[in-house]
Amino acid sequence: MFFGKVKPASSKDSRVPPNQNVTTKFPVLHHGNIPSYSDLNQWDLTVFGLVECPRVFTYEQLMKLPQAEVSTDIHCVTGWSRLDNKWTGISLSELLEHIKIKQGARYVVFHAEEGWTSNIPLEDFLKETTLLAHSHNGETLTPEHGFPFRVVVPHLYFWKSAKWLRKIEFTADDQPGFWEKNGYHNYGDPWKEQRFSWD
Repeated sequence: MFFGKVKPASSKDSRVPPNQNVTTKFPVLHHGNIPSYSDLNQWDLTVFGLVECPRVFTYEQLMKLPQAEVSTDIHCVTGWSRLDNKWTGISLSELLEHIKIKQGARYVVFHAEEGWTSNIPLEDFLKETTLLAHSHNGETLTPEHGFPFRVVVPHLYFWKSAKWLRKIEFTADDQPGFWEKNGYHNYGDPWKEQRFSWD
C-alpha cells in the first residue's frame, strides 16, 4: 500500500489532526523533477527581500553554523501523518542572526528549484519548530525528500515545507505560492482542515 503501515487516527489521539491516517513510511509527493546535485559547490541559498544584510550562503557555510535538532509530527494534505520525526539542521533564529529582518517584513516566501514556491506568515517562520533541515532521523535527506536542504514547518500541512530550497524572501505583502495559486488553502492549518481555498 502507498502509506505502508497505516492505522486510522483515533479521536483520543491529540497529536493527529482530523481525517488523517498515521503511517510509518515517508511518502514522496512532489511536482516536477527531482533535482540532483553532483557538485554542491554549485548549490547556494540566497536570503533576500526586507532584510538588512542580504546573504548568499554556500552549502559549506550553512553546515558550519550551529546545528539544531527538533522532533515533530508532520501532516500531509493528502491525508497521511507521520509521528516522531527527528530533524537536524539550522534553526531559523540562527539564520536571522546573519541577515536581520527589517521592520516591515510580515511574510516569507520559500523559492525552490524549477520556480516552485510556498508562503507563510513571518510569525510561523519564527516558531521554534521551524527548521532549515538537512537530515531526517539521523540520515542525510535523500534527493526525493529535498536534499541538500528543505524547510520544515511542521505545524502546517507539509506542502508548506518546501523541498530543494534555493531562496528565502522576506516581504511586506503575502505572495501565494505554487499550490496556493492552484486551489490549496493559503495558510494550511491541519487542525482546521484548511486543505483547499474554500475550506
